[in-house]
Amino acid sequence: QVQLVESGGGLVQAGGSLRLSCAAAGLTFSSYAMGWFRQAPGKEREFVATITRSGDRTYYADSVKGRFTISRDNAKNTVYLQMNSLKPEDTAVYYCAAARRYSGGNRDWGYDYWGQGTQVTVSS
Repeated sequence: QVQLVESGGGLVQAGGSLRLSCAAAGLTFSSYAMGWFRQAPGKEREFVATITRSGDRTYYADSVKGRFTISRDNAKNTVYLQMNSLKPEDTAVYYCAAARRYSGGNRDWGYDYWGQGTQVTVSS
């Protein structure tokens, strides 16, 4: 059974930083591209970042480019999202997702497995 478990969310002031982690189990992690999405209250889920299964390429939403960094450690079956210069509009539940191919893309239908999410709240 595939499990993706996010951690690292919390409450932070604007301008602060958080590092999210997503630990994967039940799959061959290095065979999966990984992505982060988020969903704010009353809004649709949106793409944040993705990383290829080998980690050689990354892609970001324009809204987070230059502030967020996605990375992975295939030896630890874990993907990370380093979030700097956080803004109140970054407040959302953050989800990690796995896609069984080289690159996952920026659409949620391109991913095969999802975590339960972790709440990130940025106060002004």
